Amino acid sequence: MTKKPDVVVVGGGFAGCEAAWAAANAGCEVLLYEMRPQVMTPAHQTDLLAELVCSNSFKSKNPDSPAGQLKEEMRALGSLMIPTAERNSVPGGEALSVDRVAFAKEMTEQIERHPRIKVVREEFTPQKFNPDTPTILATGPLTSPALSEWLKSLTGQEHLYFYDAVSPTVTADSINRDVVWEQSRYDKGDAAYLNCPMDKEQYERFVDALLAAEQVPLHDFEKPAYFEGCLPIEEIARRGRESLRFSNFKPVGLTDPRTGKRPYAVVQLRPENREKTLYSLVACQTRLKWGPQKEVLRLIPGLEEAEFVRLGVVHR
Repeated sequence: MTKKPDVVVVGGGFAGCEAAWAAANAGCEVLLYEMRPQVMTPAHQTDLLAELVCSNSFKSKNPDSPAGQLKEEMRALGSLMIPTAERNSVPGGEALSVDRVAFAKEMTEQIERHPRIKVVREEFTPQKFNPDTPTILATGPLTSPALSEWLKSLTGQEHLYFYDAVSPTVTADSINRDVVWEQSRYDKGDAAYLNCPMDKEQYERFVDALLAAEQVPLHDFEKPAYFEGCLPIEEIARRGRESLRFSNFKPVGLTDPRTGKRPYAVVQLRPENREKTLYSLVACQTRLKWGPQKEVLRLIPGLEEAEFVRLGVVHR
């Protein structure tokens, strides 16, 4: 890009990439700011655009569902994300799940080689804002402190915050295949998930350990405001001992082939990559300290010898 940009996009996440792609394909010269790797966040691990920091699932592919309908609408509007996700998909039953690294790499490559998009790897500060140039702020919940304060001064409002969480990931070789089995809930789609069954005694022992385990403390001045759609499992358990098995660990639609029956509770594992060398613990986000976290999660049948390549964390 040699001339003044027609549009500035701040933030190279999903929304920022889609905005830059749409504007560029409409004929605009686009300047896309992404502060990583110059400035990292508590959740990102790479400098790739459109990095998935939480789940690797984009939810249902079924066009009759809201998530599926949104995908079809995005596709019709020329989305970059949806076809890229499909090319980098991993087995996920009815859900569109992706190899997070391969997906982000391809997203980055396509954005960086677009002739009308220039990616600037530096933090966008208020001093760089030009009121004469249309600017899209797509920095999301991990907005830098300086930009966050600027937005607060512009709006005259105290902005909100919440805590989001990330689930752990284990190596495939460390999973006990004599205990787990492959099946998607209600047998929809491919048999994408590994299922770790719990009987009542195992479930009760897990909940006891979970509630007793030491957590990473929050700052004294912060209230534990969590995103309800991604609650740490210990917070769900605190709301009632049975809560987990009616939510994150629900066994409905699953049959243990060893018994021919539905288990008392089930923890599901989803592939993280096409090679199926890594599996994430679905909906097992937590803010337990790492030592106690390993001990608690190894109480899950099939994960007694689990090797963790990423542990669960909570970020503001």
